[in-house]
Amino acid sequence: MKDYVESLGIIAPKAVYRNLTPAQLTEKAVERGEGTLSLTGALVVTTGKYTGRSPEDRYVVDAPSVHDDIDWGKINVPISEEKFDKIYNRMMAYLQGREIFIFDGFAGADEQYHLPVRVVNELASQNMFIHQLLVRPTAEQLESFVPGFTIIVAPGFKCIPEVDGVHSEAAIIVNFAKRMVIIAGSRYAGEIKKSVFSVMNYLLPKQGVFSMHCSANVGAEGDVALFFGLSGTGKTTLSADPARKLIGDDEHGWGPNGVFNIEGGCYAKCINLTHENEPQIWEAIKFGSLVENVVMDPETREFDFNDGSLTENTRVGYPVEYIPNCVIPGVAGHPSTVVFLTADAFGVLPPVSKLNQDQAMYHFVSGYTSKLAGTERGIVEPQTTFSTCFGAPFLPLHPSVYAEMLGERIEKYNANVYLINTGWAGGKYGVGSRMKLRYTRAMVTAALNGELEKSEFELDPIFNVMVPKTCPNVPDEFLSQRAMWNNDAEYEATAKDLAARFVANFKKYDNMPQNIVDAGPKA
Repeated sequence: MKDYVESLGIIAPKAVYRNLTPAQLTEKAVERGEGTLSLTGALVVTTGKYTGRSPEDRYVVDAPSVHDDIDWGKINVPISEEKFDKIYNRMMAYLQGREIFIFDGFAGADEQYHLPVRVVNELASQNMFIHQLLVRPTAEQLESFVPGFTIIVAPGFKCIPEVDGVHSEAAIIVNFAKRMVIIAGSRYAGEIKKSVFSVMNYLLPKQGVFSMHCSANVGAEGDVALFFGLSGTGKTTLSADPARKLIGDDEHGWGPNGVFNIEGGCYAKCINLTHENEPQIWEAIKFGSLVENVVMDPETREFDFNDGSLTENTRVGYPVEYIPNCVIPGVAGHPSTVVFLTADAFGVLPPVSKLNQDQAMYHFVSGYTSKLAGTERGIVEPQTTFSTCFGAPFLPLHPSVYAEMLGERIEKYNANVYLINTGWAGGKYGVGSRMKLRYTRAMVTAALNGELEKSEFELDPIFNVMVPKTCPNVPDEFLSQRAMWNNDAEYEATAKDLAARFVANFKKYDNMPQNIVDAGPKA
């Protein structure tokens, strides 16, 4: 393996460790001062200035073999092969004489479509993270392991923007032609995870597999459900259902055989985590887990999940097996229910609504949620976020590729589609309150077991969706946003404002069929 590392250009490494166990990697990380252990045994690290993904620092190498495939723009920003090579060579020089940690794993639980991925890390803690997040090979698979993609991660290496032609000291560069990703300058482990996802979003559609930014679970009768949504909308929370088996919490493929998990682990948000609301995630924070940026008492080593002083984006990564009722391997049949999750901070989208196929296509392409203007005092207005296909930052191909695949599968497998608002009710952020989790869970349960289909529905004239009048275990008044607002005129104005934002955003999809355009909100 030392010869392999030197073939990358990392000359005379201090040591090379391949496929260490989580226990060994935890020991190494503590020994090297990368982190400390919590009361529960989890490894706890801080990631410095980068506490989340850095989309402005993400690039795709513009090579002739992929030039016509990539949807170039603000998300897929081109960088030349020459610039990539120069950054790569300096990064390899930086890694000379250092300890190197290697993990070999698979992206994709369906062996027909899995991708062998080799991850080369400067940090033991990040190597432990990706060990838990990818699908772990058997001893037999490791004997014949040949990487189909290589990811090299060196947080200590800093780019020089004026020399390298990049945005900052950090850079995440995907090179499809060389089947390689390099990540510089960031300790945030999520960059590795999402780089793998970006690669799979390029490779899987070319094999006829729909790659999806969603969580998935399966019921006792084999009924599969998908939960699409951006970060913070509840994908991980709502898919971790004690009454159903978890397939995965974030990334999946939908192929001819059904749904499969792209990952072998979960990456859950920790902010305001409680055992009462999210017991499965709470109990997964133990030895073998990597906790990022959660404030911990230095003496008792107890977590304060309510403290967002380092970041609101506190995280924990753990193997999917830490969820008691997970599916191993992470494969299941074709979905019968698709749920779009949105955290609407305007407090006007219906708590739950049913979508026909055209409406489903509209909301999938729109990918709406809302984020707050900030996380400190003085926040006044929420900000709309439209992320195409609920995953725009990770989609190398044109959005129409993914949208058409969803539409085809909804029609072929006759899946029911619902839009569920996990955001605010009874007023916008600062006035109303966050949707009660127990009611949201009840809505999801009713959608999955078919009870919601028995309700009488009425058309929301502004958002142009069908809203149920009743739902088991949810008071009727909690199904109508208008009814929960104290001021009807304010509700009307706010709802029309959000509807207008939907319409304005959708105008950029100028080649969309008119029937899908007409399925959206009415400004």
